[in-house]
Amino acid sequence: MQVLLLIVHGILVPASAQVCNLLGQPALPSLSAERDINIGAIFSIHRNALLKMHNYTSKPDPTTCASLNLREFKFSQTLIFAIEEINNSTQLLPGISLGYKIYDSCRSFTQTILSGMALMNGYEDTLSDTSCPRPPAVHAIVGDSASSSTIGLASVVGPFSLPVISHFATCACLSDRKRYPSFFRTISSDYYQSRALAQLVKHFGWTWVGTVRSRNDYGNNGIAAFEEAAKEEGVCIEYSEAILNNDPQEQFLKTLEVIKKGTARVVLAFIALGDFLPLLKVILQHNITGIQWVGSESWITSRTLAATKEYSFLSGAVGFAIANAKIMGLREFLVNVHPDQEPKNELLKEFWEIVFQCSFRNIGSDGCTGSERLAELQNEYTDISELRIVNKVYTAVYAVAYTLHNILKDFRSSSNSSKIGWPIPQMVLKYMRDVRFTVKTGEEIFFDESGDPVARYDLVNWQPAEDGSLQFEHVGLYDSSLPSEHLQVNHEHILWAEKSGQLPVSVCSETCPPGTRKAVQKGRPVCCYDCIPCAEGEISNGTDSSDCFPCDLEYWSNERKDRCILKVVEFLSYTEIMGMVLCIFSFIGVLLTAMVYFLFYLHKETSIVRANNSELSFLLLFSLSLCFLCSLTFIGRPTEWSCMLRHTAFGITFVLCISCVLGKTIVVLMAFKATLPGSNVMKWFGPAQQRLSVVSLTLIQLIICVLWLTISPPFPYMNLSYYREKIILECNLGSALGFWAVLGYTGLLSIMCFVLAFLARKLPDNFNEAKFITFSMLIFCAVWLTFIPAYVSSPGKFTVAVQIFAILASSFGLLFCIFAPKCYIILLKPEKNTKKQMMRK
Repeated sequence: MQVLLLIVHGILVPASAQVCNLLGQPALPSLSAERDINIGAIFSIHRNALLKMHNYTSKPDPTTCASLNLREFKFSQTLIFAIEEINNSTQLLPGISLGYKIYDSCRSFTQTILSGMALMNGYEDTLSDTSCPRPPAVHAIVGDSASSSTIGLASVVGPFSLPVISHFATCACLSDRKRYPSFFRTISSDYYQSRALAQLVKHFGWTWVGTVRSRNDYGNNGIAAFEEAAKEEGVCIEYSEAILNNDPQEQFLKTLEVIKKGTARVVLAFIALGDFLPLLKVILQHNITGIQWVGSESWITSRTLAATKEYSFLSGAVGFAIANAKIMGLREFLVNVHPDQEPKNELLKEFWEIVFQCSFRNIGSDGCTGSERLAELQNEYTDISELRIVNKVYTAVYAVAYTLHNILKDFRSSSNSSKIGWPIPQMVLKYMRDVRFTVKTGEEIFFDESGDPVARYDLVNWQPAEDGSLQFEHVGLYDSSLPSEHLQVNHEHILWAEKSGQLPVSVCSETCPPGTRKAVQKGRPVCCYDCIPCAEGEISNGTDSSDCFPCDLEYWSNERKDRCILKVVEFLSYTEIMGMVLCIFSFIGVLLTAMVYFLFYLHKETSIVRANNSELSFLLLFSLSLCFLCSLTFIGRPTEWSCMLRHTAFGITFVLCISCVLGKTIVVLMAFKATLPGSNVMKWFGPAQQRLSVVSLTLIQLIICVLWLTISPPFPYMNLSYYREKIILECNLGSALGFWAVLGYTGLLSIMCFVLAFLARKLPDNFNEAKFITFSMLIFCAVWLTFIPAYVSSPGKFTVAVQIFAILASSFGLLFCIFAPKCYIILLKPEKNTKKQMMRK
């Protein structure tokens, strides 16, 4: 209400009024020195503003503040030091003297707004100009420290184009140029800090973290940005608690209970120091240890916190801090501050009384004499080892000075060299957007389009000191200006929670090893998952793989499912047992055939050999040898030539063999018919006709094979569909019609031979060869009829083995059924090997 009254009645007064009276008590600066150009500043020099009840019947009294904040008072003196340094410089703003007006916001949003309005319009009770509006009292404002109050300040002064440069307000929301057109800052935005923190926890493998934040713009926006960045990095948040320093004790106990029950060992505290202290006290009371703390820049370099030995449980904490700096001459300036410099300034007296525990009002032993020496004190004010935020105040003043210097340089180069009327806030704002300079610390300063500087952070680690307190160890950095690898960490120098050198583990689920994939548990975050082994033929070659990836067709997963290996290529090999056995039987068949051939050759003049058509018998033995040998073409690695040879050799040799058997059968029938009176059938099937029939029948098969090889020949083929884990290397038929035509023609001849032999079964026994041909053809047909279903259903190399078995079985059947009885007579019953015996019935 107070702010609204001031806005309505203190600023927006009628333009026609001749005299403007300021309603309410004006806010006065705590420290000031007016000169040619003045810089405003707002710091939370006191920690809180005392609340007062207003009766709205009289003007409210000025706000009373309590609890001096030495760090913020140090900020104010740093600003004065920077201004004095600039005024003493001959290079920067020559001929121009800078002044300052420093206000105390007392960590109060209302007081910040009042201070900002005072800096815009001055604080005289009466404005007697012809019109009430007047130029701003300052040309830029440095401050405030807190993000929430800075948001209010930037909102109020933004429409008037008065630049606001914050040294400590990190809320990413302040980068919104539409809402805060005149806002700048020398500290990095929380957008970068949040992303840096997300990369940090991911870098250490912490995918399951808890968060505690301030319940204000700083904490809410910071954690929101962290959650967004953490999601991109694959980090999950177990819980997110929000607190403020003025919350009831029950709220801190509730937050503590959430932390205790949580399974996350890592807790990110994106929280202001003032809000963090009450929680730390509760943690200390309940003796909670073993937590790996990750801190934001707000508290991670707090000397007060680190020096408190009771908070040793924070040992091992890591977090990003604003880069440290050294400011030459600052300590001498700080320790030379004295109330005598401004005898009427109550703030300097209060400061002196606080640091020396004395009083100017008392004359006794506890009275302040003024002879006390600040140089002898060691406290937060005199300590210059950590000038991280102090340097940002220093830099902010120089940003304003260089902006004014650039304006002055351009202004003096113009025709009008008068100082009257310059610079106006719009001009300062315009020039500040393009300002670029290097401070004495060596850091180059410039602002991006959102008013933010380059994000640079030091990664600090809290480690025990010899006196039992904690000290800060620089263990890495984050620099957003680097082309790659923004985060750099020195692992060797980090000491973790509970003084451990071992990296803490904070995950919802253990890492899934290679060969498995993650399966998110139902109703839980993506970081909580089960490890499911990859299916056969799939792999995952990295940890925490979300999916298993199938191997290429010619590859298969190894036993651990983490690598694709070449599939086993299967074919009937000469080196395996089955191949060896079939080869042996093939050679046995050739050997037996050769022995029969040799036996027949030795007894070719005997009756049994001559009576059984010796020419066809020798040709049949030759073709049987080829049948046994052609089975060898089916063994070994299939090639283009072997695939064509095995099927055509099989077809032609067997047709040749059946043709000979068919010829012998016809000869038997014709010979029997020739014995009948008046028969002359033998002249139609003499030796010449027999040879011609064998050649003709074989030629037909040869033509079928040539057509097959010409149109669509067999070829080696990798069968990947029958077995998933291995490759069947086989001969593809090319044309199934060709294969079945060859097989069908062979079958047709064998059936014809069987039928004719069956018809001749009742011929005289001693002369009758037909019954042996009948048995041989019966075996042949039975073998090949059973071959067809076995061939179709047998997988891989067994298909080839079945075909070889059929070849060998039918060949042995022909050999034994047709030639074994004759060999028996020749060798064991030579007395029956006579024409007389052959002609007996």
